[in-house]
Amino acid sequence: MTLVSSPAAAGDDRLPYAKPQPWGMAPDMVVHDVQTDDERLWAPIAPGIWSRPLHLNVTGGFYVHLLKVKRSGLLQRHRHSGMVHAHVLRGKWLYLEHDWVAEEGSYVFEPPGETHTLVVPDDCQDMVTMFTVHGALMYVDTQGNATGYDDVFTRIEKYRAHFEAVGLGADYVKTFMR
Repeated sequence: MTLVSSPAAAGDDRLPYAKPQPWGMAPDMVVHDVQTDDERLWAPIAPGIWSRPLHLNVTGGFYVHLLKVKRSGLLQRHRHSGMVHAHVLRGKWLYLEHDWVAEEGSYVFEPPGETHTLVVPDDCQDMVTMFTVHGALMYVDTQGNATGYDDVFTRIEKYRAHFEAVGLGADYVKTFMR
């Protein structure tokens, strides 16, 4: 099959699409100032660790967030039920089970079923990574025994509680939901 495009009529190159969008389509979501300094938008996860929601997709069962870490050391050991995409915006991190280091500018794809131990190395005190997490993160001990989990729904509840506590209101989380 060959796709043929006709040249734009004179002046049409700056005209918007004229027809309506599909009925029932969710509206676009634009998050400005993704790496904001507004501490109210960063939910604490553990000492020295915060998460900022960017997209909480309850229909697709995934979430996109920034993970900000201001200390070195073990963050968590977990297994994925779905794929994960990561883009390191600042600093670096590694998995004890692999021989690579994800540094600023790196992109990482993690397949479903992968189990690993996330560590920020001793020479890094400032890391920010954007993660897209499909399905659940199942927290495990060194033998793979479950110790807890997170998915889009547990994240929504944590963000709701945080936004309520900092005065934005629990419903502020809807800003990031589609």
